[in-house]
Amino acid sequence: MPKMKTNRGAAKRFKTSGSGKIVRNKAFSSHILTKKSTKRKRNLRKSTVLDPANLKGVKRMIPYR
Repeated sequence: MPKMKTNRGAAKRFKTSGSGKIVRNKAFSSHILTKKSTKRKRNLRKSTVLDPANLKGVKRMIPYR
């Protein structure tokens, strides 16, 4: 069986935490920031754990992480 290829775009977007959970950054924080509140922009800076619905697909894209 040949080695699986890592999806390079996914490898740059997702990290694995020490406990094995997949962590992602939040979207909607790059432009059109004037209409967003300070609180909303501050919360967009934080990373969050990937939800279970997307876990299987992302794990397939980054098999060696």
